[in-house]
Amino acid sequence: MPQSSITPPNLFSYRKYWAHRFGVASQLPMSRAEMDELGWDSCDIIIVSGDAYVDHPSFGMALIGRMLEAQGFRIGMIAQPDWKNVKDFQQLGRPNLFFGITSGNMDSMVNHYTSDKKIRSNDAYTPNGEAAKRPDRATSVYSHRCREAFKDVPIIIGGIEASLRRIAHYDYWSDTVRKSVLLDSKADLLLFGNAERAIVDVAHRLAKGEKIQDIKFMRGTAHFIKEIPADFAVKDSTDFDKPGAIAPPINPYQEEPPCDKSESTNVGATLVALDSCVDNNATKVAPTIPLIKTLRAKTAIRLPSYETVKNDPIFYAHASRVMHGETNPYNARPLIQKHSDREVWINPPPIPLSTPEMDGVFDLPYSRLPHKSYGGANVPAFEMIQHSVNIMRGCFGGCSFCSITEHEGRIIQSRSEDSIIQEIEAIRDTSPAFTGHISDLGGPTANMYRLACKDKAIESACRKLSCVYPGICPNLNTDHSSLIKLYRRARSLKGIKKIFIASGLRYDLAVESPEYVKELVTHHVGGYLKIAPEHTEKNVLSRMMKPGMGTYDRFKEMFDRFSKEAGKEQYLIPYFIAAHPGTTDEDMLQLALWLKRNNFRADQVQAFLPSPMSIATAMYHSGKDTLKKVTRDAPNISIPKNIKQRRLQKAFLRYHDPKLWDLLRQALKDMGRADLIGNGKHHLIPSFQPKGFETTEKTQPFKTKYTDFGKTKSKPTFSKKLRSR
Repeated sequence: MPQSSITPPNLFSYRKYWAHRFGVASQLPMSRAEMDELGWDSCDIIIVSGDAYVDHPSFGMALIGRMLEAQGFRIGMIAQPDWKNVKDFQQLGRPNLFFGITSGNMDSMVNHYTSDKKIRSNDAYTPNGEAAKRPDRATSVYSHRCREAFKDVPIIIGGIEASLRRIAHYDYWSDTVRKSVLLDSKADLLLFGNAERAIVDVAHRLAKGEKIQDIKFMRGTAHFIKEIPADFAVKDSTDFDKPGAIAPPINPYQEEPPCDKSESTNVGATLVALDSCVDNNATKVAPTIPLIKTLRAKTAIRLPSYETVKNDPIFYAHASRVMHGETNPYNARPLIQKHSDREVWINPPPIPLSTPEMDGVFDLPYSRLPHKSYGGANVPAFEMIQHSVNIMRGCFGGCSFCSITEHEGRIIQSRSEDSIIQEIEAIRDTSPAFTGHISDLGGPTANMYRLACKDKAIESACRKLSCVYPGICPNLNTDHSSLIKLYRRARSLKGIKKIFIASGLRYDLAVESPEYVKELVTHHVGGYLKIAPEHTEKNVLSRMMKPGMGTYDRFKEMFDRFSKEAGKEQYLIPYFIAAHPGTTDEDMLQLALWLKRNNFRADQVQAFLPSPMSIATAMYHSGKDTLKKVTRDAPNISIPKNIKQRRLQKAFLRYHDPKLWDLLRQALKDMGRADLIGNGKHHLIPSFQPKGFETTEKTQPFKTKYTDFGKTKSKPTFSKKLRSR
């Protein structure tokens, strides 16, 4: 029967599988010899990953492996196997229950290619940073090899790559809309998001003898169905987000029809009439909520088919809008999408973990080290995070170019203060490389710890894509006192010299708590603090769903004042993105002038990369602003796809680089802004070309057409000689 309950069992309440009697492994085995040492004749579950195996909670394969071990299962690890033959996939034998497959902590395509589609020269998740240790589209490739190795073993896929490809999705690297990865991989089940709940439940059900084909309608999963369950109504997505005439939006996120309070008893019809009455007016909790919740739990939304969205960008944008409206686990409905003669059923997202459950996951017996088989090899990603502590999950920022919320969700899941302190103490007491410095206390964001909606009823009804755009929601608790208390307790620990905050800071939230900004600036900044305005122009920021520069200015004023009070010389380092959908060359010129006025010089720049499922990717593919209802006659927005324009927009961020001056001079002339070429302080580009920086083939001037292109996750650095003052 379809699962309608939103009160799942506690992660640690299951009766342990019989194999728990073997005890806990110091590190999960990667060879038959290690299995023999543990007394195992077989593995119950084998996890295959594109990452090196590092037994640390920041590495997904380790976290899921230890979680399943805590349930009593014997877990084997196959890390970065040779995918060109089946041998590596047979090295641990046949798993008794299933293969769990992930591309790793990164999408394999993002891992391999820059936003220019150039091959990367290294891989931070591989010993010694060696590149090419995983295939393109690793989830599908590994699945095929596992099927070849053991034909009858169930295959479950998960992780970021599978999660963001659970429905038909635009694929930047092939410039096409691809099918759900369920079809490409031929897997039996897909788990999306942070999948502890689903993976634990599936493992126990398979251990009890259930067939993988019978495990359906579980939150956080996607699978094939042969027919719609008899007790479900189906609502067509175009019923409430019809790609038709333009209507003035109520807000930047939803444009539902007015509430019709007719007393219909038909499931689908009643939901159409009532659902938006609660969801669009979240602060007015109507008496019909119990009825609405009952109806919602038995209603699925049919998205346009794969064939439709593949051939029609407008319907692709429409499907994206609908999908993003169904991401709140407390009101989301299942989605159905037809792929030829098969139906993909995407269940609602998993219910967030409670604080005790989060503590349980992070308190598992990780060795916090790379697997011993790597010897002394350096795994760069581990070196970066080995002394950092993850304090929370999720992000309610809703930035349109980011995929965090599509994967982890918008509801913040926080650990307890005690659990975090215990991890810091464990690092201090056990890490041989620890020097007294904690490199980060954070997560997807630095300062969303314990922040949540003030009212659970409102939270369960809300469908907004962001709690902080276009302004901070009045229902959002922005009290930073719990985080301040955590910082103070953590830095008071014996043996802790300094705690840095390196996760991305939401400065629009921080300015709501001057006490937090003072605490951060006084004690937790190492001279430079990185923040992400992403752009300066309102036209672009609105499509990014980012705050305006007025908020940046407020934060900078606080930052400078509290730095001065602390007697410290500290500076802000802002990140910016080039070539985001909606960005014109004029927008980039204005950003360059802002950088020049503020004496910033970016050594590296970010360029938008259309990741699967993100809102900005739907803009990129459709050419429309998908934060509004998408219509065929809606205005097109600037989409920088042309490689020359993309190169130009990145060049504006590096206006100070002599190698780019010829390119920028010609562009400024073409834009009618030759007045910005000269040798004065008010000019952007000098009129001369220094020796050694003559025009090359790659930087030759060109006539640009004002169309556009695509963001890497490579972080920009700034010259230490240049300040934000």
